[in-house]
Amino acid sequence: MLLATLAVVVAVLAVPSTAAAASVMSTRVLQERLAILGYLPGTGVDGRFGPQTRSAVIAFQKWEGLARDGVPGPRTRAALAVANAPTPRTRGPGTRVEVLLDRQLALVVRSGRVLRALHVSTGAKGSRTPTGTFEILRKSRSSWSREYKAWLPFAAYFVRGVAFHASARVPVRPASHGCVRVPTSNARWLYQTVRVGDRVAVLARS
Repeated sequence: MLLATLAVVVAVLAVPSTAAAASVMSTRVLQERLAILGYLPGTGVDGRFGPQTRSAVIAFQKWEGLARDGVPGPRTRAALAVANAPTPRTRGPGTRVEVLLDRQLALVVRSGRVLRALHVSTGAKGSRTPTGTFEILRKSRSSWSREYKAWLPFAAYFVRGVAFHASARVPVRPASHGCVRVPTSNARWLYQTVRVGDRVAVLARS
């Protein structure tokens, strides 16, 4: 009887808690969770912690209100183990992009469901990304900015000269001249997903 009781106690102690299990989460399991929740595409589950996975971790941290460092530490992994997918902030049919200025996130929504949540950087102080409801006006795989003398890859304009576009530098804070910078690893997907006429909602508070 005593041996049976001890065996049960040992078995219970051997079962890791959610936090403990999260702390030993492998890169592949981390990626699988990020993909299930909409922060990483399925093709990004490769077992290697590269730029796309880091951007997905930052997007997750932004949504969950965690430190935005791109490092899947114990708190991030514990939150990831029990997290739910992001939810849209607005309503409507079809495909739309919600830019959440306070979280520095872009939610790509289709038929009421978030397809992807993307880490972005919007306009810095003095050149804020305008708030309101807009639509994709035009797209260009490589657009030249006359004002800033720079190429904007995978640009999708939604108001005046303001566009979503690829960038090799996407800080966790607002840092652009008004555009919405998207990590290069995600910009092509966004460009291919949105169409001219799709709605864009830029929200100051989410």
